[in-house]
Amino acid sequence: MSTYSTEHIKYLKKKKSEKRIIFFFRLLIIILFLITWELLSRAELINTFLSSSPTQVIKTAIRLFNDKTLFIHIGVTLYEVIISFLIANILGFITATILWNNKIIAKIVEPYITVLNSLPKVALGPLIIIWVGASTNSIIFMALLISTFVTIITIYQGFSTTDKKYIKLLQTLGATKYQIFIKGVLPSNIPTIISALKINISMSLIGVIMGELLVSKSGLGYLILYGSQVFNINLVITGVVILGILSYLMYLIIDIIEVKVKKKMGINI
Repeated sequence: MSTYSTEHIKYLKKKKSEKRIIFFFRLLIIILFLITWELLSRAELINTFLSSSPTQVIKTAIRLFNDKTLFIHIGVTLYEVIISFLIANILGFITATILWNNKIIAKIVEPYITVLNSLPKVALGPLIIIWVGASTNSIIFMALLISTFVTIITIYQGFSTTDKKYIKLLQTLGATKYQIFIKGVLPSNIPTIISALKINISMSLIGVIMGELLVSKSGLGYLILYGSQVFNINLVITGVVILGILSYLMYLIIDIIEVKVKKKMGINI
């Protein structure tokens, strides 16, 4: 015998139906885009020298696979993204926690964080190479410059806007600042932290590709740069498509984590 009420069962069915519809239309959009792109290229309504085509992208990917270089480039970029993603999130969370804990420090450094976040990171590329060296470290450093400050701002904003009444209640009950953070601020900002993770995926990927365009002998950024230098648009588009797939897969992982965390915490999805 079911422990759920009729209304709750209807609600669950509705949510499942919504998920199916969303998945269907997401898939439909990409399929229609690929079909349209292929048909336009075959009808010569678009210049394949400038825009390639789905079949050419697949052939290029197969050639890279046969050359045993495809997964080397993917592996290099993925390694750099994961390292920069983890470091940026850890640094961002710790810094945001320190700023929340000390309002005076927060007021002092807040404008500097905003300024550093708004700096054109590409312009700093030559300096980064001089400071860190023309290696993987400079690529990760570039990614950290792009993603860390965004993480700090996002998480700190969430911590600062936690329900004041709830914090006041905890203070009235004699909770210490540590207890307020663990029992009140942190649980209330799980959605904010998850959002920061999602943003950081794209930011880390952008930073890594920018770094690879500046200094790299492997990776998807290098593949794109090399393709543009030899006017091989198929190689460039293939690199971009693989980047899109990687970005979606990493986003999907965070999305799965979000669903599991919210279910565990009893938050409506």
